Amino acid sequence: MLDLLLRSVRLPGDAEPTTLAVRDGRWSEPQAEAREVIELGGLLATPPLVEAHIHLDAVLTVGQPRQNLSGSLFEGIAIWAERVKTLTREDVKARVLQVLRWQLANGVQHVRSHVDVCDPQLTALHALVELREEIGDQMDLQLVAFPQQGILSFEGGQELMRKAVDAGADVIGGIPHYELTRELGVESVKFAFQLAAEHGLRVDIHCDETDDDHSRFVETMAAETIRLGMAGRVTASHTTAMHSYNQAYAHRVVNNIARSGMHMVTNPLDNSVLQGRFDSYPVRRGHTRVKELQAAGVNVCIGHDSVMDPWYPLGYGDPLQAAFVLAHYGHMSGAEEIPRLIQMVTSAPAAALGLESYGLEVGMPANLVVFEAPSEFDAIRLVPRRRLVLRRGRVVARTEPPRTFVTWNGEEESVDFLRRESN
Repeated sequence: MLDLLLRSVRLPGDAEPTTLAVRDGRWSEPQAEAREVIELGGLLATPPLVEAHIHLDAVLTVGQPRQNLSGSLFEGIAIWAERVKTLTREDVKARVLQVLRWQLANGVQHVRSHVDVCDPQLTALHALVELREEIGDQMDLQLVAFPQQGILSFEGGQELMRKAVDAGADVIGGIPHYELTRELGVESVKFAFQLAAEHGLRVDIHCDETDDDHSRFVETMAAETIRLGMAGRVTASHTTAMHSYNQAYAHRVVNNIARSGMHMVTNPLDNSVLQGRFDSYPVRRGHTRVKELQAAGVNVCIGHDSVMDPWYPLGYGDPLQAAFVLAHYGHMSGAEEIPRLIQMVTSAPAAALGLESYGLEVGMPANLVVFEAPSEFDAIRLVPRRRLVLRRGRVVARTEPPRTFVTWNGEEESVDFLRRESN
């Protein structure tokens, strides 16, 4: 007998609902009998959401020790440098656990977090390594050794990166545009790649997160990926300077990124408010060239980046909210583009993180999220709560179906915000 049947769920791209079955924590062929049956009325179901880019060590620190009055990237970095001095393992773990619960409620089961290692004690990294073990199989957590103040421009930065690997970092990060010179930026990229290659790790670098069209470290990343044969193991995050590149150079670098097999992550929530701060009018949309990259065959993901920290005071850990913003910010409101936004928070980041056994095929772990919406279009439009989240066949999060009523012509009617065809 099956453990669970999910009846009447609609999968992305399918016109008609289907039935999903669980046996021993894995997807199975549907049968008539099951110990539990859940009717879902045609709601959209996808594999778990994947958070491709977040800074868990900084979550919930907005206003500590002071507010970011300018709202700028660089004031945020300065405030965080002050906050780092007061970090404790207990402080980090308590804040992160709160946000991990938010993420799980939103259907996120796989998280890649950048962790600041410009701290001689590596306090945040040690805390998150401990937490990664403590949460066990409840969620999957990848940790990036992220040098917020630079690798070569911060005293002892190279050694701290090496110590971060020894302490348990899964991925090597960097921030070349923050180094003191372009030459140091290039050298920092090469250092990060070499360190990753030596330890068989992946690379995920904050790259060209600036409006400066002369910031071109992503080309160095592509070249190193090709030189070291690291296709599929490298991610460039942000690359907002690409928005300001001239067309001839942009065409060249997009093609080289495609050739290298790199993944890309765009972070529409943070970069919609952080970029363009030096502009008068018109103010640029500072984000990467999502549509051009996708047209070239590059895997592009969406990241949340921040949750109530010195750089972004808003957010609640929902990648779908970031996808909603990108629909507007990235001119991705076309009929074929809106469903693609769902892929950018599921299968696309799953590939970037190198996840195995991810999907809804028979034999895969029975991990899934069900949206309070019948289609990809409505999921993006409404950013609804998640009706159900399954982890290895167990319900780990659920939302009671909300009900809204209006009084119209003296009678109370229910409203669900879904379009219905008129007769």
